[in-house]
Amino acid sequence: MKPLSTSTPARWTRDYVFDALKDLGIHYIFGVPGTNEIPIIDGTSYPENGVRYIECLHENIAIGAAMGSARMTGNPGVLVVHVTPGIAHSVGNLFNAYRSEMPLVILCCQQQNELVTQEPLLASNLVDIARQYTKWAHEVRTPDEIPLVLQRAFKEAMAPPNGPVFVSIPWDFTMVAIEDTDKLKGVTRISPHFIGDYATIKQAADMLAAANSPVIVAGDAVGYADAWPELQELAELIGAPVVLQTFSSVANFPNNDYHWQGELPGSQEGVQAVFQQHDVAFLVGFGAQAQLAVYKYSDGPLFPPSVKQIYLTNNTWDIAKNYYGEAAIFGDIKTTLPVLNNYIKPQRPAGAPARNDHMKAMAAERAAEWDNYLEEAMQQEDIWAVVIAKALKDGIEARGLEDDFVYVHEAVSDGAPFQYYLPFGDGGAKPISYYCVAGGSLGWSMPASLGIKLEKETAQGIGTRLVINAVGDGSSLFYPQTWWTAAHEQLPILYIITNNQEYHTLQLGLQQVVGAYGHAPGYDWRPKTMDPDYLRLERPKLDFVGLANAFGGVQGEVVETPGAVKAAIEKAIDHVLSNASSYVLDMRIAANTPVTPPTTAKTAATTRHYINQPVLDVFHKKALKAYFMESGNGVMPSNIPSIF
Repeated sequence: MKPLSTSTPARWTRDYVFDALKDLGIHYIFGVPGTNEIPIIDGTSYPENGVRYIECLHENIAIGAAMGSARMTGNPGVLVVHVTPGIAHSVGNLFNAYRSEMPLVILCCQQQNELVTQEPLLASNLVDIARQYTKWAHEVRTPDEIPLVLQRAFKEAMAPPNGPVFVSIPWDFTMVAIEDTDKLKGVTRISPHFIGDYATIKQAADMLAAANSPVIVAGDAVGYADAWPELQELAELIGAPVVLQTFSSVANFPNNDYHWQGELPGSQEGVQAVFQQHDVAFLVGFGAQAQLAVYKYSDGPLFPPSVKQIYLTNNTWDIAKNYYGEAAIFGDIKTTLPVLNNYIKPQRPAGAPARNDHMKAMAAERAAEWDNYLEEAMQQEDIWAVVIAKALKDGIEARGLEDDFVYVHEAVSDGAPFQYYLPFGDGGAKPISYYCVAGGSLGWSMPASLGIKLEKETAQGIGTRLVINAVGDGSSLFYPQTWWTAAHEQLPILYIITNNQEYHTLQLGLQQVVGAYGHAPGYDWRPKTMDPDYLRLERPKLDFVGLANAFGGVQGEVVETPGAVKAAIEKAIDHVLSNASSYVLDMRIAANTPVTPPTTAKTAATTRHYINQPVLDVFHKKALKAYFMESGNGVMPSNIPSIF
């Protein structure tokens, strides 16, 4: 550092951080306060920096909130974490961010540089902790390199494919005085809009035009690119069903388009059942390609060898990383798809119109099946998720909020009704109207709701007036202290706890594991009981409304019957739209702790809401039904994405 020309500095090295944030229009830093971080946090006290510090009560909440902010704006979410415990506490959602390709810049304040080698309190090799789940991880070596490192960090987080970046800074480095003129010049933006190789695009177009039964798999890079219209045009041109990657982070295709078939199944046989009907698969933006819990090489690959694979995405790692691709296009999806479509138009497949007509008819049948299923659900003692989903849809549409809502999804066992009924269509919504993560580490949704609600302007043009977070009772217990930050920041968010008083997803997972290995040669494994006490959430029973109230006076109510759902949701929506406080609905998916009887027949009775639930993927309905209902793997819901 050059000597200062005055004895009263107005800037310190920490201000390079605020130079970067101002250049990018970032207005929040998330974190849990620690002494080391105070120099950076102090910078948010200066109005001219235009940045607020959002205090959280756990680092995994801070990183989750930063992820929600990043997904809305497209800019990196920024958080400050505290030495070894800080980054260690963040790993769950850091993993989610990495797998979901979310832009983050994580600043970790290391102990004093001159002391680190002596292994002081809280110090460790921070970079090694973070490196596995980041695009780049680095510890600053001198105060002079802080502007260089910060420029690189923000540039890299935003460069395609997006992802988290980790920067460790010895805390004494952040307080070095600098001249008023020592400023970060700016952050380099690398345009994501690059077209793939034209020869390979033409090759892919010829293969799709010649296909007898093509299928499209839409992954997260489609939604991130806001490429609904371009992919809709392709689906119409070639007459292909569109299935989404399992655990999609955003809505990768509009659900009001008849080509939409929901997400891929979360089982080896289910994925195979989908692809066995096709000769060509167009895998676009498809990163999370094996979202399974159980896989056996002896049962064959996920993609049957007869299926020719075509890839298009902006991440070379995701192109043919597991299986051979006959055509592989490295390019931006939104700018490359129009070129592909133009190549196909002169040679549109002859069978496409008939396939489109068939899918229109199947979509109409699906709508009737779901309406019938909803009627059945209204006659039950307990609340089925479909009742909640339909009430939310009605509430959103009655208020004209189709372009002003975000649904945050962590009701893991009950995704299909929300994905089907909520208005994730091209009549106002955008891909980021739906938020989930591809990583699957629990505890993402409640923290994300904070960052989402804070952002008023979004990269894809939707609003965040109504933010809804549906979360399972087990998942909500990871970070209930999220409610304190919601109250502290006066963020009106609607939280819906789908409360079945157990880890129901794991109950289903147990069935899946026993189905796969219960009679497998060399295994023949069975648990002591199919109804283990350790998968229950009881003794004592949990009071979610009381818990939320204790963390900041958040109001709410318990809803116990299907007939009470609509009124409760109407009341809750009106509350968050007209007050500066959140609202919690404890939806009793099971009024009392359910019992898993030992017989298959009785088990089927207790899971009727899954067994009777219509499939989203009507195009592959027969193949999926053959697997899920006749394979001998026990009672496995067809719309459960993955078990973990």
